[in-house]
Amino acid sequence: MIRIALYVCPQTVLSSLSMADDAFHLANRLAGERLFEVSRLSADGQPVEIGFARLRVEGDLRRADDADLLLIPATGSAIERTLTGNPELLAWLPARPASQQLASLCSSACLLAAAGVLDGRRATTHWSLAGAFRQRFPRVNLQVDELFTEDGNRFCSGGAQAGLDLCLHLIAWHGGDWLAERVAGALVFERGRGRQSRFAPLLPEPLQDDGLITPLLRWLQQHHAQAIDLQCLAQQANCSTRTLLRRFKAATGLTPNDYLQRLRISAAQSALRNPARSLEQVAAQVGYADRATFAKLFKQLCGETPGAFRKRLTHHPASTH
Repeated sequence: MIRIALYVCPQTVLSSLSMADDAFHLANRLAGERLFEVSRLSADGQPVEIGFARLRVEGDLRRADDADLLLIPATGSAIERTLTGNPELLAWLPARPASQQLASLCSSACLLAAAGVLDGRRATTHWSLAGAFRQRFPRVNLQVDELFTEDGNRFCSGGAQAGLDLCLHLIAWHGGDWLAERVAGALVFERGRGRQSRFAPLLPEPLQDDGLITPLLRWLQQHHAQAIDLQCLAQQANCSTRTLLRRFKAATGLTPNDYLQRLRISAAQSALRNPARSLEQVAAQVGYADRATFAKLFKQLCGETPGAFRKRLTHHPASTH
């Protein structure tokens, strides 16, 4: 029997906790035996208040001393609050033997990283936390494009539903690939969904509201399919190219050309939903005369070819929401 300890704290995201709990209990039912023994624990063994819920646990951290796997569900995006709110866990984690599996879902990779147990290892987390994670934990080899990572006995998942990808991987690890496939089928969930980068928005939120750049971004939304160069944008904004480059980068975090390419590919994602339009027509519609250039940029930014993107929409429309 595989003993799994789920760590619960006030920052725990309940949907992440229930998703992991449900996956392992479903695996037991489909396996026809109690393959996984799942327990919940808190730092001090006391019930945990999360919003309006009061969760009972089976013990404190000592209960996980002999667990085969400690899994930390997601803890939200307020990383500093999570780190300061879990000192007992951060002190306990470094003493874990290398043979014990430690896993985090989504943002909780920050807890493993803060304890030092991910130093020099591959890890992932939600794509929106990548910048802050790299700055705070430079010793971790962050692979934010991945839905989940495995490095020795250290496992991490990306955002939200990527936690289920990792749970299925752990079920396959301990119970066999056949069992993971059955669990995925029962949950109507596609295994091997590719890379997390497919789900990140191509266009960043503006870093600041700039009276010069904000109107230009609106203009680009309407004219991105035209032949546009830096001089054209500077004339539209009524400023020098040097001023445009400086202000554009400060407002968006991207160069004008990078932003334009992302805008075009984002428009292509919408256009590809229409099966009546060929790839050549979609490329031309968003501003590319050459299909090969379009396909190369699409794969670079989206992690898959335009054809694969369209096929996924056709076969799994719900996965695009």
